[in-house]
Amino acid sequence: MNCTNCGAPLRLVTDRDTLYCEYCTTYHFPDEAVEGILFLGIADKLECPVCRKNLVLGSLLGNRLRICPNCRGILANQDSFFTIVTYLRSTTQGPELPIRPLDTTQYDRMLFCPSCEKQMDTHPYLGPGNVMIDNCIDCGWVWLDNGEMTRIILTAGRDRDRLFRKF
Repeated sequence: MNCTNCGAPLRLVTDRDTLYCEYCTTYHFPDEAVEGILFLGIADKLECPVCRKNLVLGSLLGNRLRICPNCRGILANQDSFFTIVTYLRSTTQGPELPIRPLDTTQYDRMLFCPSCEKQMDTHPYLGPGNVMIDNCIDCGWVWLDNGEMTRIILTAGRDRDRLFRKF
C-alpha cells in the first residue's frame, strides 16, 4: 500500500494498527472493512485457499489476521481465533442471530493450507453459529468463509453478553 500524500510505500507500525510513511512522515489509519477487521492493506505471501488470490494483512482486537480481498474469507491462527471469539461473544450486546441448520454440503469441498499446502480439515465448529470451518492441524490456521465470524459472534448462547449481564 502506498501513501496517499506522496505515493511512497507505507510500513506497518509494530504492535499498532497504523501505517507510516517514512518519506513524508505521515500516519495512515486503515478503514474497518470485513466483520470489524481493519484492512491494513499490506499484501501477504499466503494465498486464499478458496480463490487463490494473495491475502492481505488485517487486525482485529490487536490480533493479526489475513483477509482475502476477493472472497472476504478470514485466515487466523487458532490462538487469535479463540481470543477474538471469546472476547467478542462476551462483550457483544444487541439482537442475536437465530440458530440455523448446519450446511453439510461443505464437507465435500477440499481446501489446502496456504502455508504447508496440505489438505485442511473441514468440520463443524463446535461453538455457536452452526458453521463449518477449515483448519490445518499442522500449521494451526483456521479458515472462515465470509460471514462465518459474524454468525459465531452473534448466534444465541449463554456465553454472549456475559460481562454486561446483571446477576
